[in-house]
Amino acid sequence: MKGEETVDELRRHRLSIGQPRDGYRFSLDPLLLCDFAAIRTGERAIDLGSGCGIIPLILAREAEDVTVTGVEFQALLADLALRNVSINGLGDRISILAADITSLKGVFPVSSFDLVVSNPPYRRAGTGRVSPRAGRDKARHESTACLTDFLTAAKYLVKPGGRICFIYHPSRLVELFAEAALLKLAPLRLRMVHGNDISGAGMFLVELVKGRRGDLSVLPPLIVYAGDGGYSSEMQHICWGNDAEQQEDSSCFAGL
Repeated sequence: MKGEETVDELRRHRLSIGQPRDGYRFSLDPLLLCDFAAIRTGERAIDLGSGCGIIPLILAREAEDVTVTGVEFQALLADLALRNVSINGLGDRISILAADITSLKGVFPVSSFDLVVSNPPYRRAGTGRVSPRAGRDKARHESTACLTDFLTAAKYLVKPGGRICFIYHPSRLVELFAEAALLKLAPLRLRMVHGNDISGAGMFLVELVKGRRGDLSVLPPLIVYAGDGGYSSEMQHICWGNDAEQQEDSSCFAGL
């Protein structure tokens, strides 16, 4: 098993996270989403499509007295997420459910969570190149669930007035807003993510709310890389917080 997995360390969050060596591996997206969602003390959160469990793990470290549920339909990844939770000593605050998001109405009562987060697959089935690495296509391409399914599940799970935060691809921004309108989910915040200050947006972050109206606030763009090729000052804070010593590592993730 060790030959099939690597362990990466998120020093700011005091986390060691195993993930497949050749399968789907997380990138910066979970860090951006967790920073944007800004979980609050005492909240109950759920992550739809947890992979190796990185989002629940970060959220559990971000605030006191929070509980987080991770939902992952790939059995091998769900098992890996469970092991990551155990390794990091967070079994009392994080639970992992091996299930498809379309089945959650039979698991949780309506309005069970204060916060729903997700980094859904953004490629439609049958589009784009097929990866030869096991697990990557299921994480990147819609298979058993599409964008509408993710939004529908999020609406069911979140409390009235609760928050839904997604990170998604700009090519589907209009579709997401249209589907949210049909579900009567109001967009409150939108932030585009750019690789640098001259590139187009590569992803976007959005916050939706159930049960109330609100004006959309379009936030300043998040720039990942500075002109010298290193992380921007905001990305440095997201990766390392105020610990300057950790910034000697050029990546947010330190491989072990």
